[in-house]
Amino acid sequence: MDTALTSADGLTAAEVAARAADGRTNAFQAEASRSAWTIVRANVFTLFNGIVFACFFVLFLVGHWQDALFGFAAFANAIIGCVQEFRAKSALDRLALLSAAPARVRREGAEVEIPPGEVVLDDLLVLRAGDQIPADAEVLHTRGLQIDESMLTGESDAVDKHQGDEALSGSIVVGGEGTARVTRVGADAYANRFAGEAKRFSLVASELRTSINRVLKWVGWGIGPIGLLVFNAQIMVAGGYETAFTTGRWVQAVVNSIASLTAMIPLGLVLMTSIAFAVGAAKLASRQVLVNELPAVEGLARVDLICLDKTGTLTIGEIGFDAAHPLAPVDGWQDALAWYAASPDANATARAMRDEYPVGDVTLDATGYIPFSSARKWSAVSFAAPHSDDPARRTAGTWVLGAPEMIFGDAATSPASAFGRTVTELAETGRRTLVLARTDEPITEADIEAERLPGIPTPVVVLTFREQVRPDAAQTLSYFRQQGVGIRIISGDNPRTVAAIAREVGLDVPEGFDARTLPDDPDELADVLETHTVFGRVTPEQKKGMVVALQSRGHTVAMTGDGVNDALAIKTADIGIAMNSGSPATKAVARLVLLDGQFSHLPDVVAEGRQVIANVERVSMLFLTKTAYATALAIVFGALVLEFPFLPRQLSITDGLTIGIPAFFLALMPNARRYVPGFLRRSLTFAIPAGLIVALGLTWYTFVAKGLGVSEEQLRTGATIILAVVGIWVLAVLSRPLNRFKVLVIGAMFVALVVVFTVPLATRFFALVDPGEDLAIALTGITVVMIAGIEVVRLIHRRLVAPAFAPPAVASAAGADATAAGGPDATPASPVSAAVGAVIATVVAVLAYAIGFLSAGLGVLVLLSRYEEPDAAEAVTLSLSGAGIALFGLLVVAVAAGIRRGSGLSRLLVTVYLAIAVVLSTVIAITSDRWDGGASAVGLVAVVTIVLLWTPPVSRRFGRIRDSSMTARPAEASPPTAR
Repeated sequence: MDTALTSADGLTAAEVAARAADGRTNAFQAEASRSAWTIVRANVFTLFNGIVFACFFVLFLVGHWQDALFGFAAFANAIIGCVQEFRAKSALDRLALLSAAPARVRREGAEVEIPPGEVVLDDLLVLRAGDQIPADAEVLHTRGLQIDESMLTGESDAVDKHQGDEALSGSIVVGGEGTARVTRVGADAYANRFAGEAKRFSLVASELRTSINRVLKWVGWGIGPIGLLVFNAQIMVAGGYETAFTTGRWVQAVVNSIASLTAMIPLGLVLMTSIAFAVGAAKLASRQVLVNELPAVEGLARVDLICLDKTGTLTIGEIGFDAAHPLAPVDGWQDALAWYAASPDANATARAMRDEYPVGDVTLDATGYIPFSSARKWSAVSFAAPHSDDPARRTAGTWVLGAPEMIFGDAATSPASAFGRTVTELAETGRRTLVLARTDEPITEADIEAERLPGIPTPVVVLTFREQVRPDAAQTLSYFRQQGVGIRIISGDNPRTVAAIAREVGLDVPEGFDARTLPDDPDELADVLETHTVFGRVTPEQKKGMVVALQSRGHTVAMTGDGVNDALAIKTADIGIAMNSGSPATKAVARLVLLDGQFSHLPDVVAEGRQVIANVERVSMLFLTKTAYATALAIVFGALVLEFPFLPRQLSITDGLTIGIPAFFLALMPNARRYVPGFLRRSLTFAIPAGLIVALGLTWYTFVAKGLGVSEEQLRTGATIILAVVGIWVLAVLSRPLNRFKVLVIGAMFVALVVVFTVPLATRFFALVDPGEDLAIALTGITVVMIAGIEVVRLIHRRLVAPAFAPPAVASAAGADATAAGGPDATPASPVSAAVGAVIATVVAVLAYAIGFLSAGLGVLVLLSRYEEPDAAEAVTLSLSGAGIALFGLLVVAVAAGIRRGSGLSRLLVTVYLAIAVVLSTVIAITSDRWDGGASAVGLVAVVTIVLLWTPPVSRRFGRIRDSSMTARPAEASPPTAR
């Protein structure tokens, strides 16, 4: 054995140098998160970015820069992905279980302070109160040495250390002093083993991201062969390979092929998902919730089981004084407790009594004192008689404070005495019990040396303490139970104590399960976890194993905690949640950090996650419908050797106005629908049939256009019109139930489309021309058929495939009863009046649908009549008026469903839309003799409908506009408010 191991002078300089040369130092650099180059490579050099950027640059090379707008979405995706992972890398790289405080060592007989990384194996650590132990060590000498290992083991009590005991790196010296020889350094040290495992890079599990990546993978496998098929078809259309390359028509073939390929890639879906995550994270940050990784916003909404650490999570981590239970009429015990509470070396339990028992006017002179030790669990002090004539304040004698069973043995729990019964009853409530006892015998020097009690003490008062439970814990756990989320409480403390805390926060648990008896077999462990709720004496390794066992049973697990002992479990869980008061390691590996430690923020996270999932699911149907019809178009047009009917820039119109821009707003709207597994299945079961309808409709249109002998520019313009109108309808279908914001977005997109197809600057840029009367009539009929097909698909999808996708029931705007109540304070109408109102409301709803369809049909006819008008100004008037009448007619149809529900907002919107349609019909009646009859009929029916909507029998059925049923929040999804 090296003589240095037993030398009280510590290592010599030569011995230190030898160990440093051998690498036996405490310097530690764990395998960090991924390098910057790895992150950039993973987000930039992907298959899809390669395809998109290649297409982007090819279009630039052939001079079609106008058709390369899609490249910017790929740039945005790569930037967002890199930023997201760099944020996670930054958090992991800041991980440090050991602080930068210097270590105190003895070398060559002298105490020196050095950085923790310069500590070497066999160094002699000098430990004093407040020190953090830099490396694992064996205690050599001790004088009342107490170490807090709660951040490592979860045990909240400080541990007495004796010669030969192990002192773990990362723990804190809270009392006494001693020396210890370093036994493990660097990566072998206990704390650094946690850091090494915790710093391994991993992204949070995200169903949205996984599903989208799966779609991208499927499309990626198909892009190559489909691209060759389309390119061959475009070359054949251009006259064959020889003709195409000699005449230069291969350029248009390349542009058409790129249009088909880029349309297949749902790049905007990735971007919208990232934006939804980022906005959710920003909103949570304003509520004091830090999101270390964006998809974690989604994750908590998917959680079906949450594991909670007790100390520092359910509880504040501090001991609070509960009550005093006197046993014998002995004077002076209050002053004795005040002395213990004010003592300079008072532990946390004693300090908790300071408010209840402050130091009084009497000066107490301690003549003998035996400090508290967690091994014997008691302390004793003798006082001289105080300088007071008041006998009630006399405290002479010896006062002993400690655990009842350690002072009185079995008598402390014996039902034969009042003392035993009191202690037992109080302990069964889960409260920590201490006893204050007294004896007339003073403490002698021999007693102090032997650490023994003088004489036979008599119990005077039983004291109870309890950990301070976070005030918002019970209400938040109640919310999770209501939402069907299972709860497991996992702690390193005594199972009885943990169970008592669990009962205090509202869990019905008779007792805790002692983790020391947990089985090692994962399946058996999972069985125990399925049948028990509270676990005590759990080690850090067991916490991680418990999370893994629960995940093996199909649970999506969240883990909360604040100590280093929770870090591995938090890292392993699907969603890790840390308190800001916790260790740096725990906060670094957690997905979410509660900055103010308030549990009441977790329902906010759930609500935000639900909004992200539900809205992204809605948005995904838009993008995946596009991918479906683009893929089907590419295959059909390639197989039939037809010219692709779009330029890339024309697809940018439909992508932007029917998918991209509205998707941005839809992804950020309130949505409290509960999470339902099967996101991708539900999305594809709508997107694929809807996409096939679009592809078949465009194929039909292409054959009709070829039969009419129109030019390529007219064919592309007509195809763009069809795709734009049908895209708007798909948007409206997926936005139901509509509210004022969704209607505003859809209406704005429709107006923008009219502008794009009307303003000369836009028509020139997007290569749009007048399709001609015959083609306009044909595309109108084909569009109507396609819209009807989309409606059938959505009806089947909602009824058979995804009934759970429907939003939860909302509170009626007109009150719980569907009677004629205009508000909560309105007087109920008579039965006769209510019946009349119901009949009129039904008539009005039917009229609303009828006038909506009538207006839409009239608008289309007026729009088509522009071809028969020789005057250009008159033609523009007919175009704009016809488009407007059709638009507002369709909006009336979309909103009319709210009339039967008593929605005040629906009534207002229908009124506004019909009023605008009346104005436009009047303009048509004045300016065009051909359509004055139809316009007058539409205007008259619209006015009648408006009047009926505001008649008293019908008005009483509608709620207030601000309480509309279309915007009310589901009662079941409302999180508790803990203020």
